[in-house]
Amino acid sequence: MILVTGGTGFVGRALVRQLVANGQRVRTLIRPSPKTPALPRGVPVEVAVTSLNDERGLRAALRGVEVVYHLAGAEHLGARGDVLGVDGRGTANLARAAAEMRVRRFFYVSHLDADRSSYYPLLKVKGIAEEHIRRSGVPYTIFRSALLYGPEDHFTTSLARLISMFPLFFLPRDGEVLLQPLWVEDLVTCLIWANDMLETINQTYVLGGAEYFPFRRIVEIIMETIGKRRPLLSLPLPALRWLTVTLESMSPSFPFSTFWVDYLSYNRTCPVDSVTRVFGFLPARFTYRLDHLKGLSWAKTLKSRNR
Repeated sequence: MILVTGGTGFVGRALVRQLVANGQRVRTLIRPSPKTPALPRGVPVEVAVTSLNDERGLRAALRGVEVVYHLAGAEHLGARGDVLGVDGRGTANLARAAAEMRVRRFFYVSHLDADRSSYYPLLKVKGIAEEHIRRSGVPYTIFRSALLYGPEDHFTTSLARLISMFPLFFLPRDGEVLLQPLWVEDLVTCLIWANDMLETINQTYVLGGAEYFPFRRIVEIIMETIGKRRPLLSLPLPALRWLTVTLESMSPSFPFSTFWVDYLSYNRTCPVDSVTRVFGFLPARFTYRLDHLKGLSWAKTLKSRNR
């Protein structure tokens, strides 16, 4: 049995679909909520309803589980999310419970540059979460991933929404920061293959796409893909952070957060052969995997999110 936390999220849905397609039995962990969970449609999975801070519930959810893929996090909620509680303490609780229940493998998706001494809150919490996993005693593999993209992501889809919402687009630091987008299905492949690779036990890997792009160029590519052109203006990071906090407080569905501003503060890259060197395949090219942005009615999308 495989347990996936965050199975209703962007990465989780892609992973659950692939695991089930490969004949695996999957259980997904869902936090208690009055909302109907967005489980992958037509995919048979077991469901365990419990919070990451309920250790008794976690032990029950881990009964019979051999492998854990820990993807749950609160960063996509921006200011409304409890990153320290979910990504920090929640990961510590899950890793400790996994060790007690003698889970065979524990996989965690972190961020490039995660470090408990980082100046940036999210990367600091991710670094702390990694340390909790390493100290738990459970056999682990940690993937520090570059920005992920694909259908219903929080990267390209959010940028496309921002471009559609406003008559101009602000670039932090003139948009020169380098990013290395990684297609979500390539990350999922790494997660699944690593389970059969004993050499990945108790290792931490960085994963990124096969290309670097300045943030400015990424925005231009997305504008070309959705057929909308906007003037690009440079804005200092402090001003962009203030603007983001203001807009986020005004609209719960605003598709950008201060975590994003932090992420765009400096280059987020790793060796371009990071995936190939360990897993032996070449990641997808960014411009070839943006079909999920084509043909969408962004006006309808915005209205539905603001209801």
